[in-house]
Amino acid sequence: MKKILLFAIIISNVMIADLVDVYRSKGLDAVKAQLEKELTKKDYWQQYLEDKKVDYGYYESKKFLILAQKGAKELSLFKIDKSDYDLVLKDNVIFGEKEGDKQLEGDLKTPEGVYDLTKKLTKLDQFYGPLALVTSYPNTFDKTLNKKGHGIWIHGMPFDKNREGYTKGCIALDNPRLKELDKNIEYNKSILLISNDNFKKASKDEISIILSSIFKWREAWKNSDIDEYLKFYSKSFKRYDGMTINQFKKYKSTIFSRKEKKKIEFSDINISPYPNSLNKQMFKVEMHEKYKTKYYSFIGKKELFLEIKNNKIKILAEG
Repeated sequence: MKKILLFAIIISNVMIADLVDVYRSKGLDAVKAQLEKELTKKDYWQQYLEDKKVDYGYYESKKFLILAQKGAKELSLFKIDKSDYDLVLKDNVIFGEKEGDKQLEGDLKTPEGVYDLTKKLTKLDQFYGPLALVTSYPNTFDKTLNKKGHGIWIHGMPFDKNREGYTKGCIALDNPRLKELDKNIEYNKSILLISNDNFKKASKDEISIILSSIFKWREAWKNSDIDEYLKFYSKSFKRYDGMTINQFKKYKSTIFSRKEKKKIEFSDINISPYPNSLNKQMFKVEMHEKYKTKYYSFIGKKELFLEIKNNKIKILAEG
């Protein structure tokens, strides 16, 4: 362990010395460019993640993770810290009457994927118990697949105790546990993962590929390198507004041809393994984006739904 620590210190000192030389000869902008180049390297992220657990994803701004597994009929709540997940509660729950991934309004199925909690409802019909947490179904990726339906909640059991063994598509748990869940989370800093069978955990290698690729994608974007930029997109890509990959290529080619100087910054990056019924190695990336050119600026949430194929990311949907 001492040898490893000493080696890390030596490497760190060498890098600092190199950066000092870059600063002396080329200035602060060159140092920034060198540091940003490190962000595009998988090795950097593997080292960064060495002492962190990423089984349920990588999170910079999310504080709570809810994992719902339909096969096991089980819900778990974890509090996310910088290097681990702390189990807060686990309990049995009930899901939709029909098996499989939700596709249509009224199909009585619980969706599979990754969702935000958008608000808390109270003063409901007694059937739903004391409260309900509303999910973001259908999310951007669901909409690109033309999935229908709405009103997927985490709610309680009927006060009159007339409990059934299934829901119309929601997730339901006993009222005391629902109150405990509500007490222990901030819904706007929570993420919900719903899987069909046992949840497939993420690996540090997968998260490293995604993080390094995001910054490579950003560099191609900043440099208006259309060929390199489009390599990150799947042939089946569809944007939040329905734009197909061919339409997207044409649209981006026109914008990139202007060779505008761009400032693009990412922060609060959250990466979730994305359970799905498509047999894809999928992830959802959510982050805060600052984008600025001479004539246009955007500050807000950026979403990417992607898969890993042959150790490379392919973006399936963007919002």
